[in-house]
Amino acid sequence: MSKTVSTLLCVVILFMQSSTVVPQKPINHGARIETKYDGFASETVMRLQKMKVNCNGFGGNFKDYCVSIDVALHCPGPQMSRVAKVTLQLLFETRSWDEPHPANQRELAVMTDTETLRLGKMRLIRRPNTVLQEKMVETLETTLPYGVFKKLAQSQSIEFQVGNDKVELNEKNLAALRDLNNRVLKSQ
Repeated sequence: MSKTVSTLLCVVILFMQSSTVVPQKPINHGARIETKYDGFASETVMRLQKMKVNCNGFGGNFKDYCVSIDVALHCPGPQMSRVAKVTLQLLFETRSWDEPHPANQRELAVMTDTETLRLGKMRLIRRPNTVLQEKMVETLETTLPYGVFKKLAQSQSIEFQVGNDKVELNEKNLAALRDLNNRVLKSQ
């Protein structure tokens, strides 16, 4: 009799604990994340494809401007538990462009919840056939260690500063970075 009562009591306690846990509804960030194995480079790439951050102008010199991010995690070989490097691209699109960021104004700083990370000079990625297009696109890229990316993905707020220009990531951008980071298997 006492075994039956104690078993029943345990079942009731477990039921009460499980019913108090409310599953968190995932945020629909709307981004496309793909995972591909590149046999030539012998790496698996998990990539957050181009995602708009802001189209209301860029806090700084430029107006009528769209800023997007593109992030790729590079894992050696076919595994997804160790990230060798992270590439981050900032894409700037505008209809009226006099001049892209000069070479001396491509320093990237990232402001998170608690600190400012100075990540160095970004490289300009040349796009073929950009003459006579309706929109001009400037792509700046940098390579980060995975530890820095992980710190960014765990932040509650992120603001990128390139030269004098600043842009803050919105909730959907932050959710997409967290989703990308969560796809790395937990052996690191």
